[in-house]
Amino acid sequence: MELIGLFVSLTFVNNVVLSKFYAICPLMGLSKKPQNALNMGLAVTFVIFVASIVTYFIYYYVLVPLEITYLDLITFILVIASLIQFVEMFLKKTSPEIYKSMGVYLPLITTNCAVLGVALDNISAGYNLIEAAVAGLAVPIGFAIVIYVFATIRERLDIADVPESFEGAPIALITAGIMACAIMGIAGIV
Repeated sequence: MELIGLFVSLTFVNNVVLSKFYAICPLMGLSKKPQNALNMGLAVTFVIFVASIVTYFIYYYVLVPLEITYLDLITFILVIASLIQFVEMFLKKTSPEIYKSMGVYLPLITTNCAVLGVALDNISAGYNLIEAAVAGLAVPIGFAIVIYVFATIRERLDIADVPESFEGAPIALITAGIMACAIMGIAGIV
């Protein structure tokens, strides 16, 4: 039951995009088309899930025994960069159209603070392996939901009658703010 609560909390209530504003760059950059947003969500889900598990093992079975936990940040960045290279090679080989549609944003997952944030949050929260895996799945699912919903809203905003001074990024940021307020309302209920 506790794992379900953790999953729901990290997916909806403490959504990394809307409560911490991690990953705002892909939110604004890739959310113009729902298909691109969905592809990014899937790629981020894979990377965060695998990174959560791998960084857990590296931290507790390498860094802690060697008493070099101060190297966690650089170690986690290297793990994440390696995973991104794997995803990039895989997509380039198996699905060139998805690879092209994601463009520069695929390598930018390496610097996506949500990916690194989850790995560091798992360690600072003291999660065990199962909890780290649940967090590694819940956070990117929440990210994917938000980026996909945001993309569908932005599609409608493109055809809406928006004042000229609010067109583009301003209305998108206002929309993200309204979505964040809605998430904060859910936090009050739970």
